[in-house]
Amino acid sequence: MKRLYEKNELMFSLAWIIAYVVLFSVADSVSIALGTAKIVTVPLCAIMTAVLTSWIVKNGLRGKYGLCKIEGAYRKYFYFLPLIVIASTNLWGGVFLRMSVVETILYIISMICVGFIEEIIFRGFLFQALCKENKKRAFIVSSITFGIGHIVNLLNGAEVVSTFLQICYATAIGFLFTVIFYQSKSLVPCIITHSLVNSLSAVAGESTKTLAIVTAIVLTVLSVAYAVWLLRKGDMNE
Repeated sequence: MKRLYEKNELMFSLAWIIAYVVLFSVADSVSIALGTAKIVTVPLCAIMTAVLTSWIVKNGLRGKYGLCKIEGAYRKYFYFLPLIVIASTNLWGGVFLRMSVVETILYIISMICVGFIEEIIFRGFLFQALCKENKKRAFIVSSITFGIGHIVNLLNGAEVVSTFLQICYATAIGFLFTVIFYQSKSLVPCIITHSLVNSLSAVAGESTKTLAIVTAIVLTVLSVAYAVWLLRKGDMNE
């Protein structure tokens, strides 16, 4: 793993993304076939999270990949308030326990790990690798890649319209998270928000088409507007 990283960071990040998408899709399918959602996915999540964390720490890369304290003015002001809005969106339609208690617990555990893994491989590995060539391109490519990655949900039975909406707002959120990471040098707030969004979907109430569209619009507009504001303010590391 270290040899590939030292040879080509971009290929290293893409290898992780491909492995993540394929392995998690297979694990989810096998879990469903066994009759308990996420029963196979959770161990995979735990292993991948442990491998990523230990590798980053062992190679002294915590600072590079944002597993560190927040820098700059973020520590002094309420710059993370929009993240609370983003994290709460799965509760806008109410709360409903649609899975068994065991499956709900497994789902929440897997989603917490997914929040960590996706932030590390998309915002950490991919963005940092692309930054070496062109920062603007890095922002665009890492955000779009993260958004389009959600198309895999179609393989798990998701509807086309809901998946399209998810791709749109996931791209916008990905852009915001990348800006926050770039400005604050920390992925911690992004990991926490991402994990909350994912986890709360386990108890999300039934969403109407209208609510789904409104939610997607709010998430997209809020994320892009907030990211642009942070970039224009430009004093986060001072």
